[in-house]
Amino acid sequence: MRLRTRTGLLTLVLAGLVSGAAGAAELSIVSGAVGRDIDELRKHLDWFEERTGHTVSIVTMPASTSDQFGQYRLWLSAQNPDIDVYRTDVIWAPQLASHFVDLTEHVQDVVGEHFPAIIESQTVDGKIVALPMFTDAPALYYRTDLLEKHGFEPPTTWVGMAETAQAVMEAERAEGNAEIWGFVWQGSAYEGLTCNALEWVKSNGGGQIVEPDGEISINNENAAEAIDLARTWVDTISPPGVLGYKEEEARGVWQVGNSVFMRNWPYAYALSNGDDSAVKDKFAVVPLPIGPSGDRSAATLGGWNLAVSAYSPDQEAAIELVKFLASAEVQKDRAIETTRLPTIPALYEDAEVAEAQPVIPLWLDIFLNAVPRPSAPTKANYNQVSQEFWTAVHNTLSGTGDAATNLAELERNLKRIRRSGW
Repeated sequence: MRLRTRTGLLTLVLAGLVSGAAGAAELSIVSGAVGRDIDELRKHLDWFEERTGHTVSIVTMPASTSDQFGQYRLWLSAQNPDIDVYRTDVIWAPQLASHFVDLTEHVQDVVGEHFPAIIESQTVDGKIVALPMFTDAPALYYRTDLLEKHGFEPPTTWVGMAETAQAVMEAERAEGNAEIWGFVWQGSAYEGLTCNALEWVKSNGGGQIVEPDGEISINNENAAEAIDLARTWVDTISPPGVLGYKEEEARGVWQVGNSVFMRNWPYAYALSNGDDSAVKDKFAVVPLPIGPSGDRSAATLGGWNLAVSAYSPDQEAAIELVKFLASAEVQKDRAIETTRLPTIPALYEDAEVAEAQPVIPLWLDIFLNAVPRPSAPTKANYNQVSQEFWTAVHNTLSGTGDAATNLAELERNLKRIRRSGW
């Protein structure tokens, strides 16, 4: 908690004199994290402090985005003045917009640098409420050494993935690799499962849970087929504990060399190629597979943004911080160091980015074809919609009812949430 005492004011004045910035502010930013996110953020905050004389502290959050959102909502509802900048998920803008500063006039000099669709996703009622930090879209990670060893090509369908995973896992176990599994992913009951299951459903021609026009579409045969197919992976090619995995649990199994395939976000790429990784130089990525009744891959659109609290007492400095963390300079460093996808198109053509992380330009097609979660049509109801969806999916995956039964119940629940309109 920020203490604005006389001593604190003296410290700020001294900091301003040292840096040459008489109006130095003491800021705080709240952020969840996976991988090296906090270390990377701290490095960039150090750059910002050196250049401006402001000081910035980090308030860390649990890895679960669902837990983060709940805490954010509590703070913002209480008009907490101790958090200046929030790192926000791409889906949260419609739900939290009333608590954030309208950045429209403050970012006119930089807003044109970013993908228009991402800026649009952070625009509510004509007001830009957050500036993009990085974007996200998952891919299928696969062990190049193991597929080559056992004579397989990277799969293009979920059925093919499961068959390859089973065959390679069994062959490796027969050779004494008892810890190997075929496929790890995010099966815990949280927002990450919504992302995974949306990909299964959409890639199988089953729609987007709630369509852009507000229609509830999830109760259909293709959606049920996709989720029932995923149920067959649990305790066969995927460990039984996968139903408790989030991103880092999946990466942990993968990175020690104990999985043939992994579904994860771009951040896991740089970590998997780290010097302490058992899979360094032994893997690659391809688009997520297609369902048995589908005709295209689907990757859930992710990404994180930066919003200034309407209750911050240092809004001018906070806006300065947001623009710095969203800048091309910082996004470039973030892409090189942690394979976070830039929101600035020019960085996909940057020679230094391509040399350091050749996968970044290749990931552009995955991102450009990503599928949004239905936060826009469901507005303030999105989190409740998502929770109902991941609960129905998790019930199916854990053997509590089949997908058709659970999706029928989900449809009834969503209609109650919608009532006469979202």
